[in-house]
Amino acid sequence: MASQLEDDLSCPVCLDFFKDPVILSCCHSFCRVCVEKSWKEKEDKECPLCKRRQSNNLRPNFALKNLCETFLQERDQRGSEDLCSLHHEKLKLFCLDHQELVCLVCSISKNHAQHTIRPINEAAEEHKKSLEETLQPLKKKLKALKDVKVKFDLTEAHIQAQARHTERQIKEQLKKLHQFLAEEEEARLRALREEEEQKRQRMKEQMEALRVQIADLSQTVRATEDQLMDQDVSFLRNYKTAVERVQQRPLLEDPQLPSGALIDQAKHLGNLGFNIWTKMKDVVSYTPVILDPNTAYPDLIVSDDLTSLGPAEDVQQLPDNPERFDYYYAVLGSEGFNSGTHSWDIQVGDSPRWLLGVSEESLRKGDTSGLWAEESMRKEDMWSGLWAVWFICGKYIAFSPQHSREALSVENQPERIRVSLDWDRGELSFSDPDTNTLLHSFTHTFTERVFPFVDTLANIPLKILPKNFSVTVERN
Repeated sequence: MASQLEDDLSCPVCLDFFKDPVILSCCHSFCRVCVEKSWKEKEDKECPLCKRRQSNNLRPNFALKNLCETFLQERDQRGSEDLCSLHHEKLKLFCLDHQELVCLVCSISKNHAQHTIRPINEAAEEHKKSLEETLQPLKKKLKALKDVKVKFDLTEAHIQAQARHTERQIKEQLKKLHQFLAEEEEARLRALREEEEQKRQRMKEQMEALRVQIADLSQTVRATEDQLMDQDVSFLRNYKTAVERVQQRPLLEDPQLPSGALIDQAKHLGNLGFNIWTKMKDVVSYTPVILDPNTAYPDLIVSDDLTSLGPAEDVQQLPDNPERFDYYYAVLGSEGFNSGTHSWDIQVGDSPRWLLGVSEESLRKGDTSGLWAEESMRKEDMWSGLWAVWFICGKYIAFSPQHSREALSVENQPERIRVSLDWDRGELSFSDPDTNTLLHSFTHTFTERVFPFVDTLANIPLKILPKNFSVTVERN
């Protein structure tokens, strides 16, 4: 390294360290004296290296000058440090007692009598080894920090991907609601326009009949008034006809506006928002348990609506966050329960392997080796904090921290499993809602918050089913 730096700080002409260096327009640097000497007997001024023509202006290279001066000062200082400050002898030995460099004269002086003296190379080797041992924990710590940084970088990238994905899902779901509202608006405006057209048409028909009646009576009145202006002889000659004409026009009751002639605003505007909201239940759904993708085992994938769980087709680069399972091929519900009654249905269909129940929040990390192997069913610590029913190899098995395992007798394979939890009473049951058949129930005094637990390795996804709901109005 020093040799390379010395070459970089040497003039290409004199091959010595730069003295008063100048830089040419071609960016090559030389000592000022070397350039002037090279140009002394030449008419064309050119670079001694690349031969490009130059102007007479030689610009000082202050940066290179400062670098050369610093390097020379440090080199002189290093040279002086290699000599003993007392005897000006070269430092070749090392005193282990005083932990300092000494020369040969120092080693036989009374200051170092009875001290352990070693050649510099031996002492340096021993101290390097000792320092290397001392450095090992720091190197391990540095490696651990770098590993953590990789996880943090992955987590940051995952956060960005999650935000963009969630943003798209929000827009897609709200787009459906916007479409529903737009269609509802169009339907209600269409109904208003139809009512307006019908009632206006009815008014036009009545107004036309009224116009005809007015015109007929107006003609009779004008004709009769004209006769009243005739001479007596003429008037009396036509009197009988005039009377008959007037009597043929009976005086009917004045026409009235029909009932319901106006727009029924109450029908169109009354509780408009509420009515639309209640109708909206046909286009939205309610799922009692929402899966938390941040807890899902890396080989599993949660659907966009956070209600289904299945194996991922491709390898996923997911952060190893504290909430994520690395023991069970599972995911937790996003909401835990520490009171009340709760129930949810899971569509298992023809899935050959599933594990359903509730677990304490601490059930996340552990040894994943052999999880789905038969011998793993005997691990007692595997079921700590988990109450579940396991279907595997055609068997139904109940697991709990208290009873470990219990084989269940199930006649017909259910397509849906209903999990019902009464936290306050300490009751947890599993049933087939299609046949109203109880599969198993646990009794336990829960002391911690528990979360819905869904575990699968099969290619058939498991799905939390939506519940029917209704909107009711409380009458006072």
